[in-house]
Amino acid sequence: MPRTLGPANATLTVRTKRTGAASKAGHDLLIEVTSWEATLDTDEGRVTLTADPRSLRVLEGTGGIQSLDDDDKAGIEQTIDEEVLKGGPIEFRSTSVDGSRVEGELQLAGETRPIGFELAAGEDGRLTATAVVKQSDWGMKPYTALFGTLKVADEVEVAVDTSPEPG
Repeated sequence: MPRTLGPANATLTVRTKRTGAASKAGHDLLIEVTSWEATLDTDEGRVTLTADPRSLRVLEGTGGIQSLDDDDKAGIEQTIDEEVLKGGPIEFRSTSVDGSRVEGELQLAGETRPIGFELAAGEDGRLTATAVVKQSDWGMKPYTALFGTLKVADEVEVAVDTSPEPG
């Protein structure tokens, strides 16, 4: 039986890490996607996900010289939209589901590339999945600042975590 996921019953997050000589000045970010929908149909071996690239919201920034305020977060969100994702659609379509392994095609920043991830199901019906997205594989240039001495690491972690199913 298909299961529909979205912000009402699950979270879709992106975690970034910092790198470079000035990495102590930057922040590792936890970003939530606030507008998205996924359908899991394990009987049919199909997983789909669509997300609004303009719905990413910075939840927290750890590390750094000073904490992020609301203006900093808004600036990061604008940079992600305009310079990294460029407002393009984010879509995933599975090509195969083999047990807990899902393989498929991810459209991101105007490029479509293969990606795979593990889907874990708890006894309470909770589902979790984590994929590592290497930005440069999709033609994206990871964000840099301070003349390139502060960088967002090329690999970011994308995770889905659902609430337990009502019993």
